[in-house]
Parts: sequence; structure tokens; C-alpha cells
Amino acid sequence: MQTENRFIDDIVKMMNGAAGTLAGVGREAESSARSRAREWIGGLDFVSRDEFEAVKAMAAAARDEADVLRARLDALEAKSAASAPVTPAAPTTDTVAPHGTVQGQSQTQSFGGTDGGPVAQS
Repeated sequence: MQTENRFIDDIVKMMNGAAGTLAGVGREAESSARSRAREWIGGLDFVSRDEFEAVKAMAAAARDEADVLRARLDALEAKSAASAPVTPAAPTTDTVAPHGTVQGQSQTQSFGGTDGGPVAQS
């Protein structure tokens, strides 16, 4: 049903125009809000998804490499332990001198190094 009244047609056209304008303003406000949020988040030193995934892949590769190296080390230690017979250490007759040195049968060891570690003396 179409009306013959120009006044109502003009009001409908004006309402359609206002609705289109409001929709455009809404889109512009959303775009502006997104832009400001990106700026604000960018200032907080967040990382992007791509950067996160790249570092995650690097960490997984490093973990895998560490596992491989650990397995190699275990194999070398097992091989070394199998080839070298283990002999129990004989008890020593070390004595401690009053000035902080340990005197044994073969050498004297001082515990007064510059870095706090032992200093071997012959």
C-alpha cells in the first residue's frame, strides 16, 4: 500500500537517512575504539600471536635438542662407567693443621684461595 501523502514520504526518507547516518557513526566509533585499544595495548609490551607462536616453536626445538643431548650424555656416561672399573677409594690419613690446611700422604691442600675455593699446593 503506497501513500499519496508527500509529508509521510518525506518523513520516511528522513528517517532512513538518519538511520544510515547513525549506522555510519556507529561504525566510525567502533573503528576509533579499536584503534585506541590497539595503541593502548601496544604500549603495554604485549606480543602478537605470530611472535608468541615463533618463540613457542623455538622453545619446543630447544627442549627437543636438550632431550637428544641428555640421551647422548647418558649413553656416554653408561659407556664410560662400563669401560672403567670402579675401585673403592682407600681411606686416607689426612690431618687438619691449625692454619686451615689439609695435610695428606701425598700433598697439602689449602682452603684459603682468593675466590674461597681450595688452592692445591705440592
